[in-house]
Amino acid sequence: MFKGIGNLGNIANIMKQAQEMGGKMQELTEQLKTKRVVGSAGAGMVEVEANGLGEALAVRIDPTLIEKQDRELLEDLLPAAINAAQQKAKALHAEQMQSLTGGLNLPGMEDLLGNLGGNTPTE
Repeated sequence: MFKGIGNLGNIANIMKQAQEMGGKMQELTEQLKTKRVVGSAGAGMVEVEANGLGEALAVRIDPTLIEKQDRELLEDLLPAAINAAQQKAKALHAEQMQSLTGGLNLPGMEDLLGNLGGNTPTE
């Protein structure tokens, strides 16, 4: 009659582990906020500094690019530098996730853990 009750302990254990992992994800998020990456474009003429979450923090533009008043080139280089910084941030995030999950590469785990930590996944 009550054959399934034995599995309730397993479910409770899984939920506890998920909560612990969510807490670790929040810690990871806080750590990533303090990390810095730099993406550049145009042989370093434009640099974008971002944190480990991919949020842009600073933009540096070579003064000669401003002097040339080459708007089109600047409009091309800025997104390229931003994208480069975001790619580096994603790589850093993936590296940190691997250390958090003990090197396991579980499909969908990052999205799941991000949601448990109260964060929404970003692309």
